[in-house]
Amino acid sequence: MAEQSSQLVQKLWNYCNILRDDGLSYGDYVEQLTFLLFLKMADEQSRPPLNKRSPIPKGFDWMSLLAKDGDELEIHYRHLLETLGKEKGMLGVIFRKAQNKIQDPAKLRRLIVDLIDKEQWTSLSADVKGDAYEGLLEKNAADVKGGAGQYFTPRPLIAAMVDVMRPEPKMTICDPACGTGGFLLATYNYLSDPKHYQLDREQKKRLATETLYGVELVDGVARLCCMNMLLHGISADGADEVPVEVRDALGSHGGKYYDLVMTNPPFGKKSSVTIVNEEGRAEKESLTIHRDDFWASTSNKQLNFLQHVFTILKQHGRAAIVVPDNVLFEGGAGETVRRELLKQADVHTLL
Repeated sequence: MAEQSSQLVQKLWNYCNILRDDGLSYGDYVEQLTFLLFLKMADEQSRPPLNKRSPIPKGFDWMSLLAKDGDELEIHYRHLLETLGKEKGMLGVIFRKAQNKIQDPAKLRRLIVDLIDKEQWTSLSADVKGDAYEGLLEKNAADVKGGAGQYFTPRPLIAAMVDVMRPEPKMTICDPACGTGGFLLATYNYLSDPKHYQLDREQKKRLATETLYGVELVDGVARLCCMNMLLHGISADGADEVPVEVRDALGSHGGKYYDLVMTNPPFGKKSSVTIVNEEGRAEKESLTIHRDDFWASTSNKQLNFLQHVFTILKQHGRAAIVVPDNVLFEGGAGETVRRELLKQADVHTLL
């Protein structure tokens, strides 16, 4: 599996270098790649043996791209992105403000026909697809100073946490720092596995539309999360409500409560904001979060996420959260949060 994903990464990365010679940035390349991969996988799922109903309107799907060449292809791809961006629900989030950044029709055709269409992407395991995408991010981190700024939870850790938490079909489940949707997809797979539950038709519908919710700060990452969820059949029936919100989870409560929260929030000692000083230089300042529903006001991001997770739980709700090993052993705000957590919650396991 590791060899398969590394070959895939190398193939995708080699083509990225060709496009970057044309002035296309890494971020633009990954964005275009995810649009095209999503269209290809939606097409694959609509064919035997899966025969799923495609969320993509006819005439703006993968086959419509394969049928065109030259300037006609470039014009159609631009029109396709604009059209899908106006759709309701998850599809509209995925393609919101999408633009074609590959101006050379020959290179666009080569990417579609020679690179993406040659692979059967849905036959690859989720780990290979995930490894391929994260491999691109790793390569970029080595290539660009500062890296991509995104870090992903190892899939075995996610699977272990979901197994331990034993989600149930009737629950509402949230990840307030959902990234590309690792916890949400693992939960979906757990709940739809006949080894755990035999779901009836109504329960399957509820699982797809009223069970899983996420919040993600970065627009492009939220886009990937929506793609992953839609390809799994979550909110695939054109529902107007999108289960992934694009916002800062720490900025406000959000107004919803959940039975189960599982998350690996971004590490980083301080929440910060970038401001431009009088000399025109950008500087980062620590941002203390003040919320009436928090026990302590602090700029410590882990402590703030810990408090936020507690506030969005229903009564008798449960949570599993990854934090740095020192977060519950600090003084000051850490001590306040620890004391209140032990007083108001049943702290079951610190691993």
